[in-house]
Amino acid sequence: MKIQITNGRVINPATDTDMVQDVFIAAGKIVGLGQGPERFGANRVVDARGKIVAPGLVDMAARLREPGFEYLATLESEMFAATVGGVTSLSCPPDTDPPLDEPGLVEMLKHRAKGRNQTNVYPLGALTQQLQGQRLTEMGELRDAGCVAFSQANSPLADTQVLARAMEYAATFGFSVWLQPRDAHLGKNGVAHDGEVATRLGLPAVPTCSETIAISTIVHLMRHTGARVHLCRLSSAAGVELVRAAKVEGLPLTCDVSINHLHLSEHDLGYFNSNCHLIPPLRSTRDRDALRAGLADGTVDALVSDHSPVDDNGKQVPFENSETGATGLELLLPLVLKWAREDKIPLPQALARVTCDPARILGVAGGQLSLGSNADLCIFDAEREWVVTPQSLKSQGKNTPFINLPLLGKASHTIVGGFLIYEDARA
Repeated sequence: MKIQITNGRVINPATDTDMVQDVFIAAGKIVGLGQGPERFGANRVVDARGKIVAPGLVDMAARLREPGFEYLATLESEMFAATVGGVTSLSCPPDTDPPLDEPGLVEMLKHRAKGRNQTNVYPLGALTQQLQGQRLTEMGELRDAGCVAFSQANSPLADTQVLARAMEYAATFGFSVWLQPRDAHLGKNGVAHDGEVATRLGLPAVPTCSETIAISTIVHLMRHTGARVHLCRLSSAAGVELVRAAKVEGLPLTCDVSINHLHLSEHDLGYFNSNCHLIPPLRSTRDRDALRAGLADGTVDALVSDHSPVDDNGKQVPFENSETGATGLELLLPLVLKWAREDKIPLPQALARVTCDPARILGVAGGQLSLGSNADLCIFDAEREWVVTPQSLKSQGKNTPFINLPLLGKASHTIVGGFLIYEDARA
């Protein structure tokens, strides 16, 4: 299929390019920018006047809930939500049921996702069998099956010796280890940040040192093993400083932060708002501001949706007993735009955190608009206002801290592999 996108403001964060020009697509690749190939005849012309043409978003944390949790969401519903949100590539954690600890499970997920002809899906393999933190998985076989990295998801590794062996094994073969920095014992049953709000509400707390102690342990083991590590969902100012120091030292460490922690703090818990029950917990406003600054200066490498669809039954219970997680695939774009406006971040720089930077960490093609690159891109109206309601969300999960809030920014077209897979009829 040949597509010509005309009159759009084309932003390529990978090269810091920002200009009005046409984009020409053929055979799944970008074959022209500004000037098309000779005798190029488009099957479809898309007028992007007044809109931004950018690489498709790359979301490094999106739970699709299959296999095992189809009552919460399905591949069909969540991949469609991704395309509506302008997300053309995503990685999914291994905490399915059963966990992604065997090649057959990974191959099945990849096959089913590919059959949808929508968003590119890159699974993370389980670091330990059944995510129990005891025996390592066959990482080599999982890599051959399609896993891009290895993770414990939200299950911290209590046994430091097992973690060291996992990092040694991964370093030997050049695999990347993704870890959520959370001590397995500190704040074990906590549900909120160890601050004034948790005290006022009488909620069991998770101290900041739960994160910093875990980061310190991981950094020491990186020096010992030479492993490449990605820290998932950084949540504290102290954590940002530890990452900054590790990067200055030259360690191969990257990290991300979720859209929830970029915009919210412990005060958004209000009176037990279970939509704000997240892992890690929302922390202080100081922590939130440090995360925003770290994302702006590059200490924090990527912004993720941390998409974790939960049904109403899991949220309409006392806060302490509610399910953790929130929907986010369709909110990633407007919330990165909101951050850029509020902190006066140049749009190419802000979009880099959800396009080329996560693609680099994943080690996959995508996240850029260059001649010869894959034609995975989205067209969006940065000024279009919409209200986050259960009816406006296509994900099967409707729970989010941003429910009923107006946001600016909406994808009008999503192209994956050179095919127009989503078009907003109202665009």
